Amino acid sequence: MHETYDRPLPGALVASARLGIIGGGQLARLTALAALPLGCEVVVLERNPHSPGARLTPESVVGDWADPGVLARFAARVDVLTLENEFVPADLLRPLAAAGVPVFPTPASLALTQDKFIQKSTLAAAGLPVPEFCAVASPEEIAAAAGRFGWPVVLKSRCLGYDGKGNVTLRSADEIAAGWRKLGGGSNPLLVEAYWPFEHELAVIVTRGRTGEEAVYPVVETIQRHHICHEVWAPAELAHGVAEQAASLARRAVAAVGGIGSFGVEIFLGAAGRLAINELAPRVHNSGHYTIEACECSQFENHARAVLGWPLGSPRLVRPAAAMVNLIGERFGPGWAAGLPGALAVPGAHVHLYGKAMSGPGRKLGHVTVLADTATAARQAARSAARSLSFGGSSS
Repeated sequence: MHETYDRPLPGALVASARLGIIGGGQLARLTALAALPLGCEVVVLERNPHSPGARLTPESVVGDWADPGVLARFAARVDVLTLENEFVPADLLRPLAAAGVPVFPTPASLALTQDKFIQKSTLAAAGLPVPEFCAVASPEEIAAAAGRFGWPVVLKSRCLGYDGKGNVTLRSADEIAAGWRKLGGGSNPLLVEAYWPFEHELAVIVTRGRTGEEAVYPVVETIQRHHICHEVWAPAELAHGVAEQAASLARRAVAAVGGIGSFGVEIFLGAAGRLAINELAPRVHNSGHYTIEACECSQFENHARAVLGWPLGSPRLVRPAAAMVNLIGERFGPGWAAGLPGALAVPGAHVHLYGKAMSGPGRKLGHVTVLADTATAARQAARSAARSLSFGGSSS
């Protein structure tokens, strides 16, 4: 696949830096929105010419990031390369980094995170708490792992899983065959994790700069439904000392993989304040979308600052509480939002629509954030605004 340019090459365009983003989804869009006011020229590489990121940036490249030639020509057009997802194989990025192209997260960091078995092994080797886990290559090995860990267990794809895609909870040996088939066992590398008895799910955004400078955002609680994040509460309401422990684990996890840029760290909270790292994402993360309005410097702006080698901004909250509600599709149809005036009428509601062409069940189409002096007020207002919006062609 050959790349095409949807606009003429810039002539005498003056920019503080040319930031290239591989991937054009909502994370690229939100990163571009943060980088453009800093004087950056943002260029997106995406297969889809109408991706949310490509439709926002002054220039985009339509091409296949799995093509080394496309990647090399794209890299030649920018000062720094970053990614909006962890699905670009690290081996495709190594030649660019070896040729002197600044790529962040680095190929070495990406290689430690995009395969969940390698990621868990790296975190465990650093002394960080994670659920028990092992790689499996057959249904018999799943059964053997469950024999060691106890039922239930979680069967996962080692790569390319997100929002519950690539995860199956197995509650007995009778469910192994169906789980194996669903995740493509035999052709798709898998791992098994012990089910960790969590009471709450937490998340922390950590941004690390090129020199090791860090910005650690507030510990938040995420509310998941069917493995998809529906709400984020900032800050999480935790017993004394738990937030500090969670933030420390997140910092150590990002350092363990040599992260540069904004990373999302998901953490389980169990009884008596026990913590375990669930997963680490080498990119800006859905649990940090609230930071756009709620923090002095958002995860997106700090990501751009970090990969460009600029000083990081403050991650402090500007109000005592914030709530973010994801806008998630329920039906197939057009991606435009009905009910926007009602959402905008909610005092303090900040509505973000991602500009996706199509809605679909479970698809993230936008989010709403509200800041307030109390957690209850923030959550109620954010939910009220989100209820006003619908996708998929509904006129309600």
